[in-house]
Amino acid sequence: MGIRSFFARPLAAYIARQTKKWSLAPVASQQKVFRYLIDEATHTAFGKDHGFGTIRTYEDFKKQVPIRDYEALRPYVERVVHGEPDVLWKGKPAYFAKTSGTTSGIKYIPITKASLPNHFNSARNAVLSYVHETGNASFLDGGLIFLSGSPELEEKAGIKTGRLSGISNHQVPAYLRGNQKPSYETNCIDDWEEKLDKIVDETLAADMRLISGIPPWAQMYFDRIQARTGKKVKDIFPNFSVFVYGGVNFEPYRAKLFEAIGKRVDSIETYPASEGFIAYQDSQATAGLLLLLDTGIFFEFIPVEDYFSETPTRLSIGEVELGKNYALIINSNAGLWGYSIGDTVKFVSKDPYRIVVTGRIKHFISAFGEHVIGEEVERAMKYALEKFPEAALVEFTVAPQVTPTTGLPHHEWLVEFAQPPKDLEAFAQALDDQLRNLNVYYDDLITGNILRTLIVTPLQRSAFIEYMKSLGKLGGQNKVPRLSNDRNIADVLGEKFVARS
Repeated sequence: MGIRSFFARPLAAYIARQTKKWSLAPVASQQKVFRYLIDEATHTAFGKDHGFGTIRTYEDFKKQVPIRDYEALRPYVERVVHGEPDVLWKGKPAYFAKTSGTTSGIKYIPITKASLPNHFNSARNAVLSYVHETGNASFLDGGLIFLSGSPELEEKAGIKTGRLSGISNHQVPAYLRGNQKPSYETNCIDDWEEKLDKIVDETLAADMRLISGIPPWAQMYFDRIQARTGKKVKDIFPNFSVFVYGGVNFEPYRAKLFEAIGKRVDSIETYPASEGFIAYQDSQATAGLLLLLDTGIFFEFIPVEDYFSETPTRLSIGEVELGKNYALIINSNAGLWGYSIGDTVKFVSKDPYRIVVTGRIKHFISAFGEHVIGEEVERAMKYALEKFPEAALVEFTVAPQVTPTTGLPHHEWLVEFAQPPKDLEAFAQALDDQLRNLNVYYDDLITGNILRTLIVTPLQRSAFIEYMKSLGKLGGQNKVPRLSNDRNIADVLGEKFVARS
């Protein structure tokens, strides 16, 4: 047993006790965070503008602080970006997490000294929770890799600025730096394919035991290893035992990733965002991610069907229901207030409160009133892949076809297969049948001959890689939306990357 794994066990037990303490008192934990946030921000510009000094209850807060997206919060953020202190939170941020929005262009999300533990202690606790439950700590004595964006940071008004994954590289504790891969120099390479080759160079001879990254980019890394060596990943890294991921649903990628690895490994799902670390998988035996109710974020939830109303219903943790889709709203010690991060979640447990991410509030298909969401297309794909085990998936996206050249409108599934199903039409029918089971509105449209059954359009190999490369978004945490209500993505893929039969 190495020194890292030796000391990890008692620390993991301590974190487990602390987690159990706050998770058994969820409403009280959130009320404590709420009071702390209001008191600490009372004298900020935002606090003064919204009467924080008079807020005593959550009901007061809802009356005085509206729901905002980034565009609505931008005037305050711009003041922070230009160097003004005490705007959204006390002082100035420690960092800006730089991200890109579909409508907002570049976004600068503040990370304050107070909010740093939410981001980085939560990532640590996700791993320690796994150690405590399974007893497996030996991976900490070997190589650890995080497939991420560049750690190079610029400055805005003296505040270090970069991608969240890059900022994270600067927060890796000293005791782990000795076995962290890749090197700083390699991580700074902008071209993702060149970077992957360098990562393979640096890791082939290493004892890699934990690999972290979003599944499609981990798959690219594994594919490079196989292409270079002709071997499965398990034969190169026999002690590889833990895969940490976040950002996308793992299920569509699971079979192909494990096939590339050559064995099943434990996985830890996390839910990090530039705006805050929201949840992590705290058990290998139970579904859902533990919502972090004690790390500086006060959560609100809006029923999805109510989100776009002028006065949406806003609920605190004690008011949510199981199995219902909610838009996630955060208030945090990073200075985000009534902030809609754009994700939708569903509670699968209240003891403790665990969630699954079901999609994006603006990523859906409702060209005909069907309101199909990401969770539904992913579950349909999982069903079809299980029914056709010979098929292997790389990636897919879904879009409506409102004006086909012939026949009725339909949903088009643009799919890159590693191995196509033997009967593509039957595969498409399985997708359609399951989607109809999951979404009654879609079923009604098919039954009423408003839509025809969906069409699967196979794409050539590396279609999604080439598409992301054409946008300058290959690698890091970038990913193709699972579905959209327009054809901006589908038309480019259909024009340039359709597989030739």
